[in-house]
Amino acid sequence: MNPANIPSGKEVSFGEDEIIVSKTDLNGVITYANDVFLRIVGYTEAEILGKPHNIIRHPAMPRCVFYLLWNVIKGGNEIFAYVLNMAKNGDSYWVFAHVTPSYDKNGKMTGYHSNRRVPHPDALDKVRPLYATLVSEEKKHATTNEGMKASFALVENLLKDNNLSYGEFVFSLSKHTHLENSVR
Repeated sequence: MNPANIPSGKEVSFGEDEIIVSKTDLNGVITYANDVFLRIVGYTEAEILGKPHNIIRHPAMPRCVFYLLWNVIKGGNEIFAYVLNMAKNGDSYWVFAHVTPSYDKNGKMTGYHSNRRVPHPDALDKVRPLYATLVSEEKKHATTNEGMKASFALVENLLKDNNLSYGEFVFSLSKHTHLENSVR
């Protein structure tokens, strides 16, 4: 195990035909992980079940993206996002995540379901510098909450300046498009 959760500097991937799947309860505690997930993260099922999903959070991942993700799914909506995760040994891996709420037979929200695929390389060429800017902004502030709010404001400005919803923005990244304005 990587006790300090220190990135190794090595990036790994998984097959384009593979899907990483996990499920959580309403608090983000892992209740299911498929074999692809277990292989990529390097945890056993016994090690990962019952743990918070942020056990795989990479420190180079902007907190504001998770803030947005949690707000959307807690509101009962699906979200797509590019996410940089970290395996048990510190290796990093990128995913294109689709996260949805899960419901019981009575329509009560019971948790969340996430499918992750290999992201398109063109998208990562745009996401990497954006996320680096957002993390840099977060580090400028005295508290993690202040930093997250400041980086989230940058995302809101980017969307407003380009007249895009978050969903439109995410899907524009895998197309051969160029955003007119960058994060400021």
